[in-house]
Amino acid sequence: MGVYILRRLLMMIPTLLGITFLVFMLIALSPGGIGASMSAGDGQMEETSRAIKEAYLEDRYGLDASAPVQYVRWLGRISPVKFGKRDQIDPTGEFIQPPKEVKVPPLWQWYVDELPVPQAVEPYQWASDATPESKSKVYRRQANLYSKARAKLISGRALLDTELGKAIDDLGIKHARNKKGKVKHEVIDSMRAQIEQTPYIDEIDRLGTDLIGYYQDAVNEREKLMAVFDAKPYPEAGFGILPGISISKPDMGKSFSKSRPVMELISEAIPVTILLNLIAIPIIYFIAIPSGMLAAVRSGGIFDRVSGSFYIALWSFPIPLAGVLMIGYMADNSYWLGKFPASGLHSSAADGFTYLPTYIDGVWQRGYLLDMLWHVVLPVSCLVYGGFAVLSKQTRAAMLDNFNMDYVRTAKAKGVSYKDIVFKHVFRNSLLPLITMFVSIFPAMLAGSVVIEKIFTIPGMGNLVIESINLKDRELLLANTMMIAAVNLLALLLADILYSLADPRISYK
Repeated sequence: MGVYILRRLLMMIPTLLGITFLVFMLIALSPGGIGASMSAGDGQMEETSRAIKEAYLEDRYGLDASAPVQYVRWLGRISPVKFGKRDQIDPTGEFIQPPKEVKVPPLWQWYVDELPVPQAVEPYQWASDATPESKSKVYRRQANLYSKARAKLISGRALLDTELGKAIDDLGIKHARNKKGKVKHEVIDSMRAQIEQTPYIDEIDRLGTDLIGYYQDAVNEREKLMAVFDAKPYPEAGFGILPGISISKPDMGKSFSKSRPVMELISEAIPVTILLNLIAIPIIYFIAIPSGMLAAVRSGGIFDRVSGSFYIALWSFPIPLAGVLMIGYMADNSYWLGKFPASGLHSSAADGFTYLPTYIDGVWQRGYLLDMLWHVVLPVSCLVYGGFAVLSKQTRAAMLDNFNMDYVRTAKAKGVSYKDIVFKHVFRNSLLPLITMFVSIFPAMLAGSVVIEKIFTIPGMGNLVIESINLKDRELLLANTMMIAAVNLLALLLADILYSLADPRISYK
């Protein structure tokens, strides 16, 4: 069993890689991907602000590279084995990476014979009384200067490309643009003489000369930032094992929509989803399995027909509609059932509650725990009612199949009590389909809670997934994808283990 489990765990790695690669490609290649959503920006957004965001996206996500290269870089960040200079971790938990090289300006040969080189910078030395806060302030200040310098460089390049586009359009050179409409610099590099015949050449030369100056400023600011980074303003991540090789926890990145580390957001959201599932799943099993057993024992009777019809009716009712109706009728004081809260997990004054219910100054206070349970009544009700039919029907069908087996007739002939036949023989041999159902129900609860959490405004993983999709937050979406995929794979492994425990005939040797 141990070897089998190890083999399955190792097989999860390529499976996760395949899933994340597919999602990554869908995000990177879609018109509404992270690059388009942020770089296009608001029409009223200032050009400098847009350029700063473009500089951040290019530095952080490497959007100037091809999609496969971006994916490999992302894998390098989430891998526990790191190569090159070790990252540093700031007080918020964000991984601080060495600043990347400044991209060479396009067509620089038109304006200068040689690219300017960065000014020499002395190694940065901290003052003897420097505190972590002062070190962080120095690094943030220099990082801001570098971002502004790169913003000017990117803004200058965009303006130059605009004028170059006008020139090649005026000349009718259609092959000088790629599929996205961007100028191909390698194509027009040899067309200087033709472009000189257009009325845009003076503006092109002016913008190109300015671009060289922006490049000089950017490489100088990068050298200064590199000197501060080498002085280690923050603790280094992980530990080194060889020169240029270190081991540290995975860097899931920083959510650009929320400006917070992804793992911090997930660590806040996942306990909420786990809480809902830990309440909902036992309710489903404790109701569906006994009712399915009773329906099988009394097959064709009134309970069998009534319970089956009732569960099918519940299963056929859409969860979003159920949630809306519950809020309308059970969270509205206009109705006699309207005693439940409509959103959230706690009341606004819950921070001042005691943990358990109590009397304070003669006034009843429900307490923090009871207040939370009161808030999850409606969301959990929406989560559980749809699972009754599937699990109950599966239990009934599995037990009816086993009731017709030869070993049941043999047990009856030997005088084994009916109770022992039902619980020790029939039900135990019916566990395998129920385990299979558990594997499908448990991961589906995470997906189902996406709708529930959105309806009831619960800050769980489901709500986080919806926000990451709407905001096209690549880092947050990829981290959620990996986590949900891992839960599904682990559920499959758990099912195999439960199979062997339920049926000794199953072996994985």
